[in-house]
Amino acid sequence: MKKILLPTDFSANAWNAIFTALKLYTDVKCKFFLLHAFEPKAMNMLGRKSQQRLGVIYDSLAQYSAQELDKILSYMNQNHPNPNHSFESISRSATLEESVLELVSVRDIDLVIMGTQGATGAKEIFMGSNTVKVLKQLKNISIIVVPSAFNFQKLKTLVFPTDYTRKHEKFELLPVMELSKLWNTAIQVIHLGEEFVLTDVQKTNMKILEERLAGSNYSLHKLGMETNIAKSIEQYVNDTRADLLAMVRYRHTFWEKIMGEPVIKKVAFHSMVPVLFLPEQA
Repeated sequence: MKKILLPTDFSANAWNAIFTALKLYTDVKCKFFLLHAFEPKAMNMLGRKSQQRLGVIYDSLAQYSAQELDKILSYMNQNHPNPNHSFESISRSATLEESVLELVSVRDIDLVIMGTQGATGAKEIFMGSNTVKVLKQLKNISIIVVPSAFNFQKLKTLVFPTDYTRKHEKFELLPVMELSKLWNTAIQVIHLGEEFVLTDVQKTNMKILEERLAGSNYSLHKLGMETNIAKSIEQYVNDTRADLLAMVRYRHTFWEKIMGEPVIKKVAFHSMVPVLFLPEQA
C-alpha cells in the first residue's frame, strides 16, 4: 500500500492538491495522511500572563484544526468513496516542516503532495515559503507540488529536464516510472543546455538514463538554454501541453552554478502544472 502525506491549511489551494492526489492515484491502493500543523512557538517567548491569554487562542487553534480535519474526512467518505483509498487525519502543534519530517519517518511515507499559491505577493510568502522549506528539509523523498489553478484530468505527457552531467539512479526515477505505467504516459526527456556536443560522461549518463527508461514511452529532445532557465522549462511545458514536470533536486545544480539561478524555487512557484520533485542527489 502506498502511503501519501497531504499537508493542508484548509485553503482552496490545499483542497486542489488533495483532489489531484486522489485522481492521480485513483487505481492505486493508498493510505492518505491529512496533516494540519499550527505553530505555538510564539508562546514560549512571552511572559506568564501573555502565555495564559495566548493559551486560550492555542486551545481554539487545536480545536479548529481537529474540526476542519474531521470535515475533510467526512467529505471524502461521502463524496469520494474509493475502495483503494483510506484516510487518517493528523493535527500537529509544530511547524509544517517539522511535522512533515517527523511523519515521513514515523509513518514510512512514500510521497508528499502539497499545494503552492504561486508568485502572487503575500500568498507566495505564506504558502510558498512553507513549500520551499519542506523541499529543502525533506531531501530523500519525492514531493509533488500542485499549483492552485491546475485542474488535473489525465497524465498524458511528463517532461523531465536534464543536462546529463549526473547519473540518474534507479530509486529517484521510480515515481516517474510508476506514473508512466499507471497512465501510459509519454515521457519527454529534454536536454537543456547552451550547446549539445556531449562529453564522454554525458554520453554515458544519457545511455544509462535510456536503460532506466526502457519499456516506457519515452523520447529525447533538445532545448536551448535562455537567460532564464525556469522560464525556458515553463515555456516548453506550455508549448507541449504537458501535464507534469519531473525534476531531480541536485544539491547544487549545474544550472545554478552556471547561471546563479535558484531553479527549484522558481519552478515551484511559477509552474502552471504539478511538479514532481524527485529525491535529491548529493
